[in-house]
Amino acid sequence: MDLPTNQAFSKPIYLIGFMGCGKSKLGKALAVKTGANFLDLDDLVVAQNQMTIPELFAAFGENGFREREKKTLQDGAFSPNSIIATGGGAPCFFDNMEWMNSNGITVFIDPPVKVLADRLINARVERPLIKGKSHEELIEFITQKMNERRPFYQQAQVLLKGVDLNVDDVLQALNPSGN
Repeated sequence: MDLPTNQAFSKPIYLIGFMGCGKSKLGKALAVKTGANFLDLDDLVVAQNQMTIPELFAAFGENGFREREKKTLQDGAFSPNSIIATGGGAPCFFDNMEWMNSNGITVFIDPPVKVLADRLINARVERPLIKGKSHEELIEFITQKMNERRPFYQQAQVLLKGVDLNVDDVLQALNPSGN
């Protein structure tokens, strides 16, 4: 289905899902097609704190990072025509999922675990939670984390399952009636 470009959204769109699921890639492409603003929550956290994500984890631990992430998310004045790619854990801490559902439209991108591991195996150095893990350890870690996070992710208003999702898949899911 080829939906029109420059489609304005009435609420911010929050893309959620495990790291490597395609939130940033899909979010950027969706913003280009619709004329929306694209924002990456991790980039906003880095800018606000003037530290990289690994530096934040090293300095404050995961809990300290999550507190800063929540503040950036919930204090952000996101315009209705914004697409925000959240960090993979953002929906699972504090009341972030409830807050996003109340203040926007949440979209859970859900590829299979093996696909996530294949995508992330080359990014282990950049991502503190998976640094140094072998492919097998990565699959085990993702499976465990997905079991913990899925109850939060499944609170999303829109579910997108699959591997090669594209902008039209997202637009169709956001506007199933085609209006």
